[in-house]
Amino acid sequence: MLLGPNGAGKSTAIKCIAGLLNYDGDITICGMPNKSIEAKRVFGYVPEIPALFDLMTIWDHVQFIAKAYRLEEGWQAEAEQLLGRFEILDKKDTLSRELSKGMLQKVSITLALMIRPKAVMFDEPLVGLDPKSINEMFGIIRELKQKGVSILISTHIIDTISDIWDRAYIMNRGSIVYETTRAESNGRDLKALFFEMTDSEVSE
Repeated sequence: MLLGPNGAGKSTAIKCIAGLLNYDGDITICGMPNKSIEAKRVFGYVPEIPALFDLMTIWDHVQFIAKAYRLEEGWQAEAEQLLGRFEILDKKDTLSRELSKGMLQKVSITLALMIRPKAVMFDEPLVGLDPKSINEMFGIIRELKQKGVSILISTHIIDTISDIWDRAYIMNRGSIVYETTRAESNGRDLKALFFEMTDSEVSE
């Protein structure tokens, strides 16, 4: 879990991990350089703002990802299952520009997960989702954890992720100011830890 107030540097860190910004140092995904083809094949990324093509349908995007990642047989069923869980399978022939913000987010999540990633990064994944879809999203995250998938979630909505986090990083002013695991926190409220660490940094 990656937490931090506005301007803390979360978005910059996320874009560096995704290989969208230049940076100093090394970033690896599953032991491979993050900009390598090998890393990209096992890495799913859901940006805060869905980056879809207006004049492509949902299924056009699905087919594009399948070809780009050279997915093996069975990807159609995988994609349809995910779209079905988010209740947008009946919209698969709809152009992106005709979809609501919530539907675009659901498509973005589907595209990231249909490659069966070993690591996945979600930037504010719950924004625009209805309560039922949020509940479905939590179910998917738990399933990914059971499969051993590494998950990094950046969010402002701390309360909603209180039951699913294992390790938390709190950022402020461009740096990690606190790191803890659920076990190490000894039951302390994550939101309380967040305000404690960010308030102390601001007051210095």
